[in-house]
Amino acid sequence: MNISIVRAFITLKQFALNYKELASQIKELKDTTGNHNARLNSIYSALEVLLDKKASQKKWEDRERIGFKK
Repeated sequence: MNISIVRAFITLKQFALNYKELASQIKELKDTTGNHNARLNSIYSALEVLLDKKASQKKWEDRERIGFKK
């Protein structure tokens, strides 16, 4: 019976060590992707500004013709 208890504690210790590794890897991924939201928001806002500028320009058909006019 004592051997099984010792084996159970050894297994528990190995699981805890593996869990710490996984926890550190997850934390590292979380830290890496943490500032991606801010970067993506700045990209989206820049795209919105460019789209607004494009929408405010005159359409090709509405422009005044240059050169020979019918």
